[in-house]
Amino acid sequence: MKIKDFMIEDVISVKKDTTVKDLLKTLVDHKIGGVPVVDSDNKLQGMISDGDVIRFLQPSARTVYDMFSLILVNERENLQQKLGYSISHPVKEIMRKKNIQAVHPDDNIEAALTILSQYHFKKIPVITNEDKVVGVISRGDLLDFITTRLIVELEEENDK
Repeated sequence: MKIKDFMIEDVISVKKDTTVKDLLKTLVDHKIGGVPVVDSDNKLQGMISDGDVIRFLQPSARTVYDMFSLILVNERENLQQKLGYSISHPVKEIMRKKNIQAVHPDDNIEAALTILSQYHFKKIPVITNEDKVVGVISRGDLLDFITTRLIVELEEENDK
């Protein structure tokens, strides 16, 4: 079974200069947990997930720096304060750029299973040899495909 047989082709993506606010709106509006970050030619630049955003938005705790005779104190901030100055940041500041795992349309299903299980990603991009995003695969999509197609086919074979 090939990736192209079950990948989602209607890819929702963002650009590097998309703000955190607009990214959050996209994730909520489409009920998704992450998106590829692409350039104007639809080439993969990175990935960003809801977990990346949550880690970025985590308010900092109170920190005390003692530099012998000079003491600096950063007071604890709350989520509202963190949001106030964070939502206008571009996603390029928090997206994953390194060790991005992807599959190609002609790869076997096992390639996606390996990446999703080994790296614990929720979603992986499907790219061409030129790094253009042509689809995505999420853990949910893969489980749905296994349940609705592969298990049914296996049961039909066993009934013969």
